[in-house]
Amino acid sequence: MTAPSITLTRLDVQRLERLIESLDDTLPGVIALQTELDRADTLVGHDEVPADVVTMNSRVHCREEGSGKDYHLTLVYPKDANADEGKISILAPVGSALLGLKVGQHIDWPAPGGKTLKLTLLEVESQPANGGAFPE
Repeated sequence: MTAPSITLTRLDVQRLERLIESLDDTLPGVIALQTELDRADTLVGHDEVPADVVTMNSRVHCREEGSGKDYHLTLVYPKDANADEGKISILAPVGSALLGLKVGQHIDWPAPGGKTLKLTLLEVESQPANGGAFPE
């Protein structure tokens, strides 16, 4: 499957590149995130991003196609991750895969046990107007 085209904000890219620089670049999550940043086909200002695009600190509603299970997730920086609250780190496979997606697009989500789940983005429930909080 070809990865869908993605739109990122310049502010998210700057912050995420800074995060990558601070981490061991051999970690799988770091490599996956850099790959996503590199393949972005559109960069916009944080005040220009369409409301149906996933940015950092966005809360999203998605569905796993195989089971029909719905997920409500918030895409966060690693220090804010909390699976029990649905706060998914940008370094998790599903986190980096969600970044920049538009409503209606699908991603393949590597699940435990080697399975691949297909997630469809149904809604961006909330998106920070100013690019969201960033851990300094």
